[in-house]
Amino acid sequence: ENVARFARMNARHFDGAQRVEKSPAVYTSLSNSRGFLHPHRFAMGVEMTPSPHCAKRITFSLIFSHPHIFSSLLMIHPLSEGSFTIDKSKVFVPFDDRKDDLQNRAAGSLLVEVQPFVVVTSEDVLLIDTGLGFETNGTLQLHQNLMDAGINPSEVTKVLLSHLHKDHAGGISKKDPINGRSEIAFPNAKYYVQKKELEFAFSKDSPSYIKEELEPLKDAPNLVLLDGDGVIDGYIKYEVTAAHSPFHQVFWIVDGGRTIFFGADDAPQLQQMKSRFVAKYDYDGKKCMELRQKWWAEGNAAKWTFLFYHDIKTGVYEP
Repeated sequence: ENVARFARMNARHFDGAQRVEKSPAVYTSLSNSRGFLHPHRFAMGVEMTPSPHCAKRITFSLIFSHPHIFSSLLMIHPLSEGSFTIDKSKVFVPFDDRKDDLQNRAAGSLLVEVQPFVVVTSEDVLLIDTGLGFETNGTLQLHQNLMDAGINPSEVTKVLLSHLHKDHAGGISKKDPINGRSEIAFPNAKYYVQKKELEFAFSKDSPSYIKEELEPLKDAPNLVLLDGDGVIDGYIKYEVTAAHSPFHQVFWIVDGGRTIFFGADDAPQLQQMKSRFVAKYDYDGKKCMELRQKWWAEGNAAKWTFLFYHDIKTGVYEP
């Protein structure tokens, strides 16, 4: 199953992918099953023993060619929903750099990417934040982006939510095409969010939150409410920063000797990590700046992989 998913997600990166993807066999054993994603440990071949329904043993070679996607046992896929401008109205307006001019947008407009991430670890398929929740022809854009990456939305096991602003939480739910009601978009996954952030989102009227999209989450059986800092399943660390927003949290994913850092809106763009930029739109802009300085120094020294949710050029950065 893992090899088939790996082939679908990375068919353009290695030889033999199409043979695995199109094979009717259901494989019952796999040699080197935990190591086949590692570009340095991989022994130039994977040998699979087929089920009784298939007569032949199949061997194929992987040729890695995309270093930003492979990080030890981890696979990372940015799920970009496009570029947008946003001003004080908090409305996200699509931006196409081939025909649009930032100077023609409202004064003070920011140009941002909206980019959730899916991270496939040795234990989980992690979705990190959920985008704007836009739909095309009845299909949630986030679902389509996952399928384009070779992942069925039903395979997502955990949804990690930094905070519930509408550009990060829009894909939490989707409209049922028959009854028009909003329902959880990832029913097979556990949703992780700070308890106080959920309470805060429903306690005030703000254009940053869309309560209708969040409503299905309140009583969902797969909701996990977090209280402060902690660790999920021994390898996902979360920390409340109270920087971009009062109950904003960031994540470190540590698997196979590698660390992925997601700073969400505390650390939204690569360039901000390299400067002492203080944003007026942050709950505590000075704290955001100080945290970025701290994480940038620590991450470069420890060779973290950084994920930038709002960077139009660099979604994934490795020192």
